[in-house]
Amino acid sequence: MIENRPVARVLSHLVLVLGVLIVAFPIYLTFIAATHTAREIAQQAPMSLLPGSNFSDSFKLALFGGQTDNGARTPPVAPMLWVSLVSALVISIGKIAISLLSAFAVVYFRFPLRNVVFWMIFVTLMLPVEVRILPTYKVVSDLGLLDSYAGLTIPLIASATATFLFRQFFLTVPDELVEAARIDGAGPMRFFWDVLLPLSRTSIAALFVIQFIYGWNQYLWPLLVTTSEHMAPVVMGIKRMISGGGDAAIDWNIVMATALLAMLPPALVVVLMQRWFVKGLVDTEK
Repeated sequence: MIENRPVARVLSHLVLVLGVLIVAFPIYLTFIAATHTAREIAQQAPMSLLPGSNFSDSFKLALFGGQTDNGARTPPVAPMLWVSLVSALVISIGKIAISLLSAFAVVYFRFPLRNVVFWMIFVTLMLPVEVRILPTYKVVSDLGLLDSYAGLTIPLIASATATFLFRQFFLTVPDELVEAARIDGAGPMRFFWDVLLPLSRTSIAALFVIQFIYGWNQYLWPLLVTTSEHMAPVVMGIKRMISGGGDAAIDWNIVMATALLAMLPPALVVVLMQRWFVKGLVDTEK
């Protein structure tokens, strides 16, 4: 039985509030900077913590581009957001689909060297992206996939982690379900579609959230395989805004507005799928 201690409850809530303030304060500063003009941000030291009157103009310039207060032209962020959204969806859905099928094959099909195949997949966890990025780039370049959605997404679809997680879950499925499906005349794919997929929905939801954020935040790989601006994701766009101005002053209000826009889709995915995400991570009674 948990004892009701008012002092401990108050202390725990204070710690939680302090944690929220530490995490939320940078986001609040980003929002405040987006509501001021670049000149106001440069002239105020320290920057005001109260909202300004340039909120709509900053987001309009960030989304659609145009002439800034410093005389420079900022590129539109809307196409970058679209590239990031397509890449994140293809990577997350592709990873889940391939991992489900590969785990299903490893667990339920009897073929020679089955365990060797699984461990070959698992060993790839020891090879980070940076180690295999040059040969992967060579393959993508030889196939003519540079500056394309295929080049941005296909090399990142395979996932040993997701395959391992689905394999471990499939091993917990009772053999009686397999036998019952076989007696009812269900083939392998019918068993996969009607039995395994419904049982895996919480794990799929949790992995989708993780992989969506992973695909959305990609920077190193798009930096290598894209050379044109119309294929740049929003993370690259923010970096170019900060470092691509040369001697010109940086329009921090546009940068901060873009950062807020870049945070919205992952935040929405987490909020909308929070219940499934938490259940997929902590639920042991599949």
